[in-house]
Amino acid sequence: MYPTSTEIAAFLNEDIGSGDLTATIIPNNTKATANVITRQDIVICGQAWFDAVFKQLSAEVSIEWFCKDGEFISADTLLCKLKGPARTLLSGERTALNLLQTLSATATTARLYANAVAGTSCKVLDTRKTIPGLRQAQKYAVKSGGCFNHRIGLFDAILIKENHIIAAGSIAQAVKSARLGSQAMVEVEVENLDEFTQALDSMPDRIMLDNFSIADITTAVKNNAGKVELEASGNITLENIQVYAQTGVNYISIGALTKNLSAADLSMRIELRPAD
Repeated sequence: MYPTSTEIAAFLNEDIGSGDLTATIIPNNTKATANVITRQDIVICGQAWFDAVFKQLSAEVSIEWFCKDGEFISADTLLCKLKGPARTLLSGERTALNLLQTLSATATTARLYANAVAGTSCKVLDTRKTIPGLRQAQKYAVKSGGCFNHRIGLFDAILIKENHIIAAGSIAQAVKSARLGSQAMVEVEVENLDEFTQALDSMPDRIMLDNFSIADITTAVKNNAGKVELEASGNITLENIQVYAQTGVNYISIGALTKNLSAADLSMRIELRPAD
């Protein structure tokens, strides 16, 4: 899950377009150094994306990191130091920081949720509620923060929801059809205990308990008796996730890992340096 040159080119084109007009006020041969620091406690993530931005702009830029993806970093810590053409550092600054602060925010949020279920056997999953163009990157960030990935997209697992069931005719028929010609994981989303019983009789690989109460999840776990994997989802927050995890479900999926983000507060400061 690392960036491709095509992805980075698209990110840069969005910001630089036909050229960085402001950077032209700097003499072309001016060299500079830059320090990137975090203004808040974070789990750092996105170094490969940050590096790729500057590598695509100029082979003359060198970057020295003082931490690794997945590490918890305290506020006011120096993350990395860059050296290279001043124009390049200025032109790539915003795109590189946007990626780093977004992925670090994702990893930091994931770490909070992972810590909240520590001591239970439950794993916290992400969802497909990702920023367009950054799904693979955010999925990587979720793992860097200590949580786990649900399906990447519509192509690598089968998740049967209400409208699929209506179109298929029943939960049993939907699961049966899903098994034909596919080895992908089959999951059924249910909204009450009656639907849960129907789904359990059909034996999918996993059942998602959508917006279930704690009492109903506890009942579902008991009736399931380990037959299939169980996943809880809906109205689960950082404040109540531990209670849900303690019910015995295998997974809890949280859309907030990737969509309810406040970008990490990072800063890049440039200093001119003598020509080599």
